[in-house]
Amino acid sequence: MAEQDTSADVTAAYDPWSPEFVAHPYEAYARLRTEAPVVFHEPSGQWLVSRYADVNALLRDRRLGRTYTHRFTHAEFGRPEPDPAHEAFHTLNEHGLLDLEGADHARIRRLVSKAFTPRMVAGLRPTVEKLAGELVDGLLRDGGGDLIATVAEPLPVAVIAEMLGFPAEDRHLLRPWSADITAMFELNPSDETARRAVTASTEFSEYLRGLIRARRAEPGEDLISALVAAADDGDALTEQEMVSTCVLLLNAGHEATVNTTGNGWWALFRNEAELARLRAEPEALLPSAVEELMRWDTPLQMFERWVLDEIELGGVTIPSGAEIALLFGSANRDPERFPDPDRLDLGRTDNAHITFGAGIHFCLGAPLARLELTESYGALLRRAPGLRLVSEPHWRPGYVIRGLEELLVEI
Repeated sequence: MAEQDTSADVTAAYDPWSPEFVAHPYEAYARLRTEAPVVFHEPSGQWLVSRYADVNALLRDRRLGRTYTHRFTHAEFGRPEPDPAHEAFHTLNEHGLLDLEGADHARIRRLVSKAFTPRMVAGLRPTVEKLAGELVDGLLRDGGGDLIATVAEPLPVAVIAEMLGFPAEDRHLLRPWSADITAMFELNPSDETARRAVTASTEFSEYLRGLIRARRAEPGEDLISALVAAADDGDALTEQEMVSTCVLLLNAGHEATVNTTGNGWWALFRNEAELARLRAEPEALLPSAVEELMRWDTPLQMFERWVLDEIELGGVTIPSGAEIALLFGSANRDPERFPDPDRLDLGRTDNAHITFGAGIHFCLGAPLARLELTESYGALLRRAPGLRLVSEPHWRPGYVIRGLEELLVEI
């Protein structure tokens, strides 16, 4: 009974709907890792897994999956049928790499990789550098402002828009669509959140279908044209797969970058010695600093998996049909893997963080995210060396995709 009471006490500290927990989750994570590293959390209906070794292993374990529909019906898996009113969102989500498993995932990743190549990403460097410089120059002209709204958000959206070939006059549509769709990845989204996600999914999908038709008729040098052309032994992406891929590239490609930029600068302002160190050696430290900022305040705090076949973890049996919450934010602060993990060390070299995931779902856009972050931080360090915080920021209510409302700075 005492052990059960302890587990209940520890899991009570994990409250993803609490603004206090969202702002300061790391003490609760430390307790979970020490006292209940594998434990069922009744409010979310999930098994919480908090240690690095376990999270890393389960990301690669094929007994788990992002979906279960490649092996089971909803009824067989003990899950309700999706709400028909949400069909547009589910269709969009279920045809993207993030939520596919097995042969479908392998096939689409192979085809997308033919278009979204390392060479294409490397070729974007001048564009990313130019865009980052222009955004920072705008912040300088204004004498400061909200770093997230003026630099962190516009940069990855502009890069993805440029890469996909979106007309400049339509790019203002992308961020609202993405924000409404990704809100559905939070725990227990509201009916209003679902309604907005469905509307955004419908509008974005129709817009992309028009662009795909245009590129079929008149190919260009953009990624949509490359996706249209991608083929392997006669196999090609369907129109829905191309739509879902483009939406995933936007959503995943900018959420992590936006939050790593905002969360990272907030971390630097709270760690003045490390910020001074980075300003003194920007070229030498920037590569490792980007990795450390992604580890220290992880933009995607939790990633979910379904248990397809019963597993045993740390002496605990987790049945088929269960849902596991892999706590990335906790794993990236595990002292068993990272010495002195709560210390921000921009020169940390042994830094195998799992911010981009692992296994077959390792983030396809990781090289692009690293490029954007390096150029964004670099432009701010070079052009705004006296950047200062104006006021302590507040966190957005979301926990899974965790970021700041705004970050007010002055030059």
